[in-house]
Amino acid sequence: MRSSRVTILMSQNEKAEVEANAARLGISSGEYIRLAVDNFDKPSASEEAELAALVAEANQAIPKMRASLDRMSRTARSLHREMDAFLREKGIRT
Repeated sequence: MRSSRVTILMSQNEKAEVEANAARLGISSGEYIRLAVDNFDKPSASEEAELAALVAEANQAIPKMRASLDRMSRTARSLHREMDAFLREKGIRT
């Protein structure tokens, strides 16, 4: 049986967001907050280490991804110029 009360202060926007999220789930605002509290867990040390490794891996991959996107962009611009010239040559584009 629930018999203890907790009062929290939040902005009007935060309250509106809690109420909207609760309504979307078909539950009360209080139940939404209880579920949030029940499901809030800090990551373990091993989870933190795994996340750190993933961040390091992503940071290493980003420059390669950018370079690949730059190459694709250059290729697309080149193909666009070639297609434009071809269509102009055929009289399709003026």
